[in-house]
Amino acid sequence: MPVQVDVGELVARAADGVPRAIARLISLVEDAHPQLREVAAALTPHTGRARLIGLTGPPGVGKSTSTSMLITALRAAGKRVGVLAIDPSSPFSGGALLGDRVRMSEHATDPGVFIRSMATRGHLGGLAWATPQAVRVLDAAGFDIVLIETVGVGQSEVDVVRLADTTVVLLAPGMGDGIQAAKAGVLEIADVFVVNKADREGADATVRELKQMIAMGRRELRGPSWRQPIVRTVASRDEGAEDVLKALGEHHDWLAAEGELDRRRAARAAGEIEAIALQRLRAELVDLRGGDRLADLAGAVAARELDPYAAAERLIDDLRA
Repeated sequence: MPVQVDVGELVARAADGVPRAIARLISLVEDAHPQLREVAAALTPHTGRARLIGLTGPPGVGKSTSTSMLITALRAAGKRVGVLAIDPSSPFSGGALLGDRVRMSEHATDPGVFIRSMATRGHLGGLAWATPQAVRVLDAAGFDIVLIETVGVGQSEVDVVRLADTTVVLLAPGMGDGIQAAKAGVLEIADVFVVNKADREGADATVRELKQMIAMGRRELRGPSWRQPIVRTVASRDEGAEDVLKALGEHHDWLAAEGELDRRRAARAAGEIEAIALQRLRAELVDLRGGDRLADLAGAVAARELDPYAAAERLIDDLRA
C-alpha cells in the first residue's frame, strides 16, 4: 500500500524551492499516487507564472547540449530554470534510459536549476504521460522557465506543442533533416527553428531550405501570424545562445500581444482535462464489473452476434448506470 504523505507540507516546501520536496512531488506524479488529486489541488494556487519552452528535433541533433546552453544563458539573465528531460524507457526497470542529467552535469550543483529525467514508459508522442503534472510541480516551485526536452521528434512525436508556450525545433546540417522536417510537419509545430552545429558544411543549405518551407507555409495562413525565425547555434561552444533567447523573448511578446498565450494555455488545460477523464473511464472499464461485461460483449462481437458499435453503446450505458 502506498505511503501516505503530508501533501500540504510537501507543496509548501516545494514552493519554497526545496529540491527534495520538488523531486518527491514529481515522483508521486510519475507513480500515479492515490493522493495525486490532492497534490494537484494543492499545487494549482501556486501555478501560472512559469514560461514553458519545448525543445524537440531528430535524435543526434544536440538537444541536450542545446538545453545545457540555454540553462547557462538563462541563469546569466537571473532566471530560475526547471528542466524535464524525457528519455526512452529501460525495458527492464521502466526508468529513464539515457539520463540527461549526466549530460547537463555542469548545472547539477546550481541551486537555481532543477533537472529531472523522466521515462516515457511506453507513452508515444515524445513526452512521458506524467509530463503535464510534472510541469505543474516546477511551475508551483517558482521556476521562471521550464524547459521540456523531448525524446526526439518523428512523424508523430509532436505532443510538446500541446504543452509548451513556445516550441523550438532543432535541426542540423548533414542529417537529412529537411526531408524529415517536412514529414514530421514541424512547420506547424515550430515557433522557433534552431540550426545547431552551424559550423558544419551544409548549414547554409539547411537554412535556405527552411526559409523556403516557411515561405510556402505562410501562403496558407490567414490573419495575424508569427514568422518563425531561424537561429544558428553551435551549442557545444555556447555560440548563438543570446540569439535564441532573443527569439524566445520576441515570440513570448507576440503571444501576449495577440492573445495567443491565453488561447494556448486554455487549449492545454482542455487537453489535460480530457486526458484525465479518459484515464478515469479506462480505469472503470477494467474494474470487476466493467471488465466482466467487456469480456461478454467482446465474445458477442467475435461470434458476430453483435456489431462493435452496439457493443460499445451497451458498455457505456452499463458504466453510466
